[in-house]
This record gives sequence, C-alpha cells and structure tokens, in this order.
Amino acid sequence: MIRGIDVSSYQSSFSTEGVSFVFIKATEGRSYVNPRLAAQTKRARDAGCVVGFYHFLWPGNLTAQAEYFVSKAPEKAGDVLAVDWETTGNGTHASNGEKDKFIREVKRLRPHHRVVLYCNRNFWLNIDTTSYAGDGLWIADYVTAGKPRIQAKWRFHQYTDNPLDKNVADFASKAALREWATP
Repeated sequence: MIRGIDVSSYQSSFSTEGVSFVFIKATEGRSYVNPRLAAQTKRARDAGCVVGFYHFLWPGNLTAQAEYFVSKAPEKAGDVLAVDWETTGNGTHASNGEKDKFIREVKRLRPHHRVVLYCNRNFWLNIDTTSYAGDGLWIADYVTAGKPRIQAKWRFHQYTDNPLDKNVADFASKAALREWATP
C-alpha cells in the first residue's frame, strides 16, 4: 500500500513528504471553485505525486455539475477524478441515481481519466443501492489504514482526518498507481 492525502481550501499548506498521491478539492455544486486549487496542484505536481481532483456533489443538475467540474479541474494525463458523495451543508445528499449519472457523465467528458467514487462507510452500506463506483471506490472509514470495514473492493481508503485527511491506496507502488491512472 502507498500513502496519500486529500486537501481542500482549508489546508493553506501541506507536506508531501512520504506521500505518493494527493487528491485536491476542485469544485462543489455549480458555483464553487477551491481558491487554492492552482497552488495545491503545483505543490503536488512539483513533489512528483499522482494527482487527483474531486467534486463535492449536490443533488440536481448533474450534467451541469459534471461540466462545471471538468471545466475547472486541471487536465493532465494520469490525473484521477473523483466524486465526493456525502451529506451537504444543508443536510441533503444526491440520490444514488444522481451519483451514478454524475460519474458516467464525467467519464464521458474525460474518457482518458479514471473516475472514482468517494463516500463514507455509511453511504456505501446504507444509501448506495447499485455499488457503482466508476473505476474504483475511495472509502472513508476511520479505522486501521487499509482495513475499511466493507466487503467491496476498494482502491483508496481515507482512514483519519487528524491532523488532516490521510489515505492509503491499494497499489504496490506509486509507479503502479500512475500506470493504473493512465488507462
């Protein structure tokens, strides 16, 4: 397994020491862009990390959200794209069907990129009904790194948010992740 982190605008700075990959929040809904996106992308790329970008999904307007996300997320071969499917600030969440439609639309718009689903264990076990995660599942479950409490195959595991979101990926090396990320 290899180690990585995910960051949003809350992290003005972060260390890439010992990190093979970095997921960066790019967008949310149809109007928010992470103001630190360019700087965080540069930091991750300069460190030689595999870079991913994620979109925080809101219910409704799925095609417009997918178009917004791919118009704002940097596009470089080997970048991974992700949908962040969880409860929104107003207590709602995109439906299972909306999540699936968003992933399919992003895959259509960026056919040469891997697209993965990020969700927590509760969403995966109790809200998801299709088990559709695009090219892979990124599961949040705050337990021992690499041992999420699910039966499904996963690619990434967010195991803590202290002091920042830390992840592991089910790849033997950064080179193996980079090879997978470039279909």
